[in-house]
Amino acid sequence: MVELTYNEKRLLNSLAGKKETDAISLASALNSTEAAVVQWAHLAADKGLVSVDRIVNKTYVPTDEGKVYWDKGLPETQIFNNFDTSIEVSKLQNHPLFKIGFGQLRKKGLVQVKDGIIFKVSGVSTQDDEKAFKSPQLSGTREKELVKRGILEEVESVTYRIAITLQGANLVAQGLDFREEVGTLTREQIISGSWKSIPLHKYQVDKLPRVVYIGKTHPYQQLIDEMRQIFLEMGFTEIHGGIVQSAFWNFDALFQPQDHPAREMQDTFYLKECIPLPNGWDRVRDMHEKGGDTSSSGWGGTWNRDKAEQCVLRTHTTSISIQHLALHKQPPVKAFCLNRVYRRETIDPTHTPEFEQLEGIVMDEGVGFRHLLGFLKEFYGRMGFEGIRFRPGYFPYTEPSVEPEVFVDGLGWVEMGGAGIFREEVTAPFNIKYPVLAWGLGVSRLAMLKLGLKDLRLLYRSDIGWIRESPVHRTGKAGSRGST
Repeated sequence: MVELTYNEKRLLNSLAGKKETDAISLASALNSTEAAVVQWAHLAADKGLVSVDRIVNKTYVPTDEGKVYWDKGLPETQIFNNFDTSIEVSKLQNHPLFKIGFGQLRKKGLVQVKDGIIFKVSGVSTQDDEKAFKSPQLSGTREKELVKRGILEEVESVTYRIAITLQGANLVAQGLDFREEVGTLTREQIISGSWKSIPLHKYQVDKLPRVVYIGKTHPYQQLIDEMRQIFLEMGFTEIHGGIVQSAFWNFDALFQPQDHPAREMQDTFYLKECIPLPNGWDRVRDMHEKGGDTSSSGWGGTWNRDKAEQCVLRTHTTSISIQHLALHKQPPVKAFCLNRVYRRETIDPTHTPEFEQLEGIVMDEGVGFRHLLGFLKEFYGRMGFEGIRFRPGYFPYTEPSVEPEVFVDGLGWVEMGGAGIFREEVTAPFNIKYPVLAWGLGVSRLAMLKLGLKDLRLLYRSDIGWIRESPVHRTGKAGSRGST
């Protein structure tokens, strides 16, 4: 005996005696929605009682721009009809649609220009284009051109044709029980035992439900939010700053020499604008030229003020950190910046010209190198990496410097960024008297490891399939070796 729901029975009864009908008509007859009728039909089709045909219809309709031209005609038509046989170019340029339509007239050979005069070509018109606009055909080349111009757009409509099968018709002929089924039992029905005679709604526990794709945050944004939350829970304050920075804050304040290769056009996006230097800029100049009032000898040479005033797209968020320290000279300071930076990179699977960086600083009495390693180890541990080690590194503005690495199965040890203690040459010009721990970590590289990606560019693509399949929450470790 075929088990049917109440709505499947209603559907079969409505289809009996009909060759086939559409879902919209059935929905009206059954006082329901088209979506519900299609769902019932698919359930009945799984049992061989009906057939369901999905029919996709395509057509062209005017876009918002196209609707503007519906009554008066296409831009080229309006311009073409604006003069008799000839007109001066300067006069026709006053037409509001000249920039849009005149190029189309020349492209289609409807006009010629000679000595500043526009002449109509005899025996031609825009009638075929207007016909394609008002009565478009899917196979027409003129229609496809109007789609490229944004005047028409292709839309799809889906209809369903449903027909009863011989097996379904025989089942209806045998008679169907139309007593309405009960989906939820009451307390009284259970106590009295009346539930035994009630027609209960049948459920197929092995039937998979329709897949519902919930709205979710992009996987990369999820990880960025997770990193931000970790530092907030560790007691850090998030800081922000502008994308455009002066070279002074981006390079000079960090004791990066003005002839450093990273400052060249090959690595940095320079803008034509300049920003005046802040008060106290001369102490940074003195530090570069002769080491200021410290034991450093500086870089020597002549420091160029004009070069420091140039605007750049920030190459790192350390420029935000040093400005924060310049305004907060007294401990304790615990701050981080998680934002995008820009460098002239050739786009490939491991490089993009813009990417996220996680910057952090800690300034307090008595902090040292072991505290720096502790902060980094704590962060990567919370991100799921069990294997963490550090190796010596070099950076112009920190000493000592270190490069944190995490262990990943199949890849080995992977370098994740740079860290260290700000050099005296960085802190002294701003009268900062206490040690400053600092780090700049690669966010996208960490995300690639966590998400199992081999191409950095996938983080920035709206791949709906990948986003749908990516879990909302991830658990488990990211590495498999103890800390070093």
